[in-house]
Amino acid sequence: MNNARWQKHTFQFQRPSGTSRGVLTKKHSWFIIVNHNNFEYPAIGEASIIDGLSPDNTSDFEQTLDAICDFINEKSEQPPNLDKHPSIKFCYEMLRRDIAVNGSKILFDNTFTHGVADMLINGLIWMGSPEFMEQQINTLILKGFHCIKIKIGALDFEKELSILKLIRSKYGNELEVRVDANGAFSSEDALSKLERLSAFNIHSIEQPIKPRQWKAMERLCQNTPIPIALDEELIGLVEKEECLAMLSSIKPQYIILKPSLIGGWNSSDEWIAMAEKHNIGWWATSALESNIGLNAIAQYTFEKNVLMPQGLGTGSLFERNFDSPLYLQGEKIKFDPGKTWNLNPLQNE
Repeated sequence: MNNARWQKHTFQFQRPSGTSRGVLTKKHSWFIIVNHNNFEYPAIGEASIIDGLSPDNTSDFEQTLDAICDFINEKSEQPPNLDKHPSIKFCYEMLRRDIAVNGSKILFDNTFTHGVADMLINGLIWMGSPEFMEQQINTLILKGFHCIKIKIGALDFEKELSILKLIRSKYGNELEVRVDANGAFSSEDALSKLERLSAFNIHSIEQPIKPRQWKAMERLCQNTPIPIALDEELIGLVEKEECLAMLSSIKPQYIILKPSLIGGWNSSDEWIAMAEKHNIGWWATSALESNIGLNAIAQYTFEKNVLMPQGLGTGSLFERNFDSPLYLQGEKIKFDPGKTWNLNPLQNE
């Protein structure tokens, strides 16, 4: 190969997207690209960073990308240690698999990539005015979604409860509703808020309090009226012993896997094995990757024979994403093997 290089790309959101950590208008990804005459497309791996959430050591981030390229280009004898760079670790896994399949982006040969099977996804509701959130919900319902995930924690809590009350009065209890607090609740008032939320038949709540409060989170998981899914709690844990200690201490009902934030497929496999050993459920979500990273996560997730809705419907968030064989049909994500990739937004830079 001997021609690996990396390239940074900034994606603009179609519309500002609100979370309890602030409003997102753009995000950055770094791509390692390898060209070869026999490749259908350049082989590509994506390192996706979310400011304020990704645990990657940013002080030597691009130097680490240089080191990976030097290793691929045989300028060094071994790759750098990527434990402090989970997004680059995932990027490198993705790239190596794409090289192995000649840049085809068919990273897993299964009925999903054959275009035969599909996966259920949840619809994502971003924070905003109650009117804006209701508009998003109506749009998803019309598209046929039976599971929605609502970002909470930034609006006044009473307003958020009123939105949930409206949902239940308008759509009944058949609609599965997940909420994501992104750690917005305090450990002191979290349980009382969960009790109030439970009146609206909530499927689960992601990360009600900030991570690294194991004792407080353990008490919540023991007493919660709503199943708790750990998200940010997984980020930054590298050693298996520490991961096991966290799960066995907190005993959550679910964990959520974001390969870009936890170190890729191998790390995800380890989390799944540990979770299943402790009878903990899980699902996967994207971490605002482009369609390149989303493609890798979707194909991997399908391999796990998942049944519950996954968080993989983020491909349409950006203004200039890469056209890909991935597409949404109602509440399902599908793969059209007859459709080609358009990598021009990357190649034209």
